[in-house]
Amino acid sequence: MSHISDVIRHFRVVKGQDFQLKHFNPADTRGFKDRDAAAELLQEGVKKLAGLQDRLYADGRWSLLLIFQAMDAAGKDGTIKHVMSGVNPQGCQVFSFKSPSTEELSHDFLWRTNRCLPERGRIGIFNRSYYEEVLVVRVHPEYVTHQKMPEPLVTKHLWDQRYESINDLERHLSRNGTVVRKFFLNISKAEQKRRFLKRIDDPNHHWKFSSADTTEREYWADYMDAYQKMIRATASDCAPWYVVPADHKWFSRLVVAAAITETLESLDLKYPTLTKTQQQELQKARRILENGKKRQ
Repeated sequence: MSHISDVIRHFRVVKGQDFQLKHFNPADTRGFKDRDAAAELLQEGVKKLAGLQDRLYADGRWSLLLIFQAMDAAGKDGTIKHVMSGVNPQGCQVFSFKSPSTEELSHDFLWRTNRCLPERGRIGIFNRSYYEEVLVVRVHPEYVTHQKMPEPLVTKHLWDQRYESINDLERHLSRNGTVVRKFFLNISKAEQKRRFLKRIDDPNHHWKFSSADTTEREYWADYMDAYQKMIRATASDCAPWYVVPADHKWFSRLVVAAAITETLESLDLKYPTLTKTQQQELQKARRILENGKKRQ
């Protein structure tokens, strides 16, 4: 995965001020053309990730929060499934955030996701997240009326204030041992159309399709503008965005796997070291197991 790690730097955004989405090609593969070779690299990365996750759990000091955002059919579910396939389920939790419930709407916009943050030693995955509040809600501002916000607080500064709240949260998490990595799976409108048609043509995939999917395509330009503004406002050193080309699923999965692996490697995770007393107890247990011990 070493040369893939070099490639992912092209997609990482830590300073969003000058970010322009048009500079990131959804079909980019950075010169990789062999899908079979990519599959082998992905398996290598999945195996490595499993070992790192085991150390993360044993080390017990850090946690990792992975956030996935994308347009429909960009491959979030498949990416999570394939990249995390070797991870111990006990050390990883996936939360999918859909339309908020009545209870969730009775709280601030960060409440429902804050309840799902990973504990130390674990990986938490958000399939969609609090970023929906500056994406779909920004594209459809009428949704704000359902959030029971006091009218004086719903001003032209609402989106900037939400960016500020998000940045404050991610800085807080970073300062307290939760590493945040964010992935925008960047699919083209043409590829999304192709995948929608494929779902319609395959009876086994009909359940994945909703008429709302085609309705939201009418707002494509608005969504791209919202994504660009979101990345500009929330990319940081402590919580970078990865703008992952998503037209080729095999490549997007490689990029995500490499980014997660690189992040965990940077934490210098270690298995706990036993004290002298604990080592003596361990040797005592060995002697009992090897030699047996008569019941008194």
